[in-house]
Amino acid sequence: MRKIKTLLFAFICILSTYACNSTDAETQPKNDYPIQSIPFTEVSFTDNFWPPRIKINQEITIPIALHQCEITERVNNFKKAGGLMEGYFNTSFTFDDTDIYKILEGASYSIQMYPNPQLEAKMDTLIHYIQLAQEEDGYLFTPRTAGEPGNLHKWVGEKRWEKTPDLSHELYNCGHLYEAAVAHYHATGKRSLLDVALKNADLLVRDFGPDKLTYEPGHQIVEMGLIKLYRVTGNEDYLNLAKFFLDLKGNGERGEYCQSHKPVIEQDEAVGHAVRAVYMYSGMADVAALTGDMNYQNAIDKIWENVVSKKYYINGGIGARHKDEAFGNNYELPNATAYCETCAAIGNVYWNHRLFLNHGKSQYYDVLERTLYNGVISGISLSGDHFFYPNPLESEGKYTRSEWFGCACCPSNLCRFMASIPGYVYARKDKDVYVNLYVDSKANIRMQNKTLHLTQQTEYPWKGNINLRIDIEKPEQFTLKLRIPGWAQNKPVPSDLYSYLNPASSNISIQLNNSPIEWNISEDGYVSLNQKWKKGDQVSLTLPMNINRTITKEEVEANRNRVAIERGPILYCLEEVDNGGNILNTTLTDQASLSYQWEPQLLGGIGMIQNEDLTATPYFAWDNRRMSKMQVWLSRSK
Repeated sequence: MRKIKTLLFAFICILSTYACNSTDAETQPKNDYPIQSIPFTEVSFTDNFWPPRIKINQEITIPIALHQCEITERVNNFKKAGGLMEGYFNTSFTFDDTDIYKILEGASYSIQMYPNPQLEAKMDTLIHYIQLAQEEDGYLFTPRTAGEPGNLHKWVGEKRWEKTPDLSHELYNCGHLYEAAVAHYHATGKRSLLDVALKNADLLVRDFGPDKLTYEPGHQIVEMGLIKLYRVTGNEDYLNLAKFFLDLKGNGERGEYCQSHKPVIEQDEAVGHAVRAVYMYSGMADVAALTGDMNYQNAIDKIWENVVSKKYYINGGIGARHKDEAFGNNYELPNATAYCETCAAIGNVYWNHRLFLNHGKSQYYDVLERTLYNGVISGISLSGDHFFYPNPLESEGKYTRSEWFGCACCPSNLCRFMASIPGYVYARKDKDVYVNLYVDSKANIRMQNKTLHLTQQTEYPWKGNINLRIDIEKPEQFTLKLRIPGWAQNKPVPSDLYSYLNPASSNISIQLNNSPIEWNISEDGYVSLNQKWKKGDQVSLTLPMNINRTITKEEVEANRNRVAIERGPILYCLEEVDNGGNILNTTLTDQASLSYQWEPQLLGGIGMIQNEDLTATPYFAWDNRRMSKMQVWLSRSK
């Protein structure tokens, strides 16, 4: 008997090892994005702009978020569902589970750059609670499992899933679980959370589909999560279910709010809740790439044109209205009442990144970069412990970052996003290597049987000098594609919504091994350098860091006869703390000179713009000294 048990145990171990190995190498789908990102696991940052933020994210933001999840009983919800403690679900929202998932995702990214055994052990503990909270058939939703019998949360239906088109967020929670599980698996190699996610996803496959349940996701993201599980496992059921959920749109009870007013392939304008929208557009992009369904791609291309030409804020934000956290009408871009939710900015990065992976055009990175440097990082204080939910472009001095929110989607979303930024810098297609963001960094880029080691040196976004060094064992023919930002070509956004007043000459220079070369910017927005590269080759790119005055298309009523200040990818604003008086009445004449000044002792080192009458601060850094009035769009006097 003992021998049989030993053999059985050995057989189980072999099966377990096979299962793990079969997931290690992600299967290459028949269809996919033509361009592939260089994953965050292969990129390390070495500059003075991003690594401190990612370090603060690990040392300050994630611990704060975990502490808040403990004192607000989010962690206890899992313990109660898993039988570790008595009591019932006891937090405000049915999506509170996702704060744990998003923090786990962010911690997974973070320990890649900064290994942290203590944090990893904490993650293992949280995952253990999640494992215990999962029901036998894979269902995982603490508002129901730990809910008080006869007194469930008002958003939880009597039956599983029935209120997911409305506010239960059951499928939304699943999506964040899947994204966390894949990030954790890639970062650690552990299957603990991945197995939970796969068990849950298999339940969805059994419950939903033609001739089964047809409840549409009220808050999209499960589609993106299912696609990530598909990439890890190759299980086409997950891909098919993601498409099924998207195809349910058009019949929902809540209409535009949940983007269910039309079938997804018939939509051509961004409407409704902005976060739901960009999560859906990202899922549509994934499905389009993996199925080859051009109807999906055509729809999101039209929606993107609508956003960047009529509904996009100069700070990279989207969502004009506080009511329903929604997009407004075309050209409805108020400043003081702008919503510009931090989560929506993060979702906009996801969407534009996917559009780039499909089309290979730098215009999507023009949007991504503007959103990243302005609308995303404005959502978190430089100290990493206070947060914006909306990001307005004007304040009367009564608005400031908060330590936490009852609805904590933005802080936990920042936890996961900040640590993931290394995955957005480089990409590859066959023998094309894309440099999309300029960050002092090192990257390992696999090219067939060789590995290209690419080192980037720069003080971007404050300076426009970029140096790239090639290290490869043997000479290799490939194309290095350098993104030339739209702002460096006097085109702040890829539409006519914003433009520069009196644009300066665009002095861009490129050198190869210290010698100037001839170059041109192709239609895709890149300079393509094709040659047989050898170890030690260097490319130097210089971008013009002009101070620009930005104006808006006349249709935007809120900005008529107003001007904003920009330099490189950075948007500026006036704060009362620097200027005193009523800055909301400040006028900037077209003739007034402006100069750039590096302030090493201010806000950890920051570039300011000044003249004799005003001092402008980078928008992302406002409200880091004291609560004060703030304004982006200044009255313009000709």
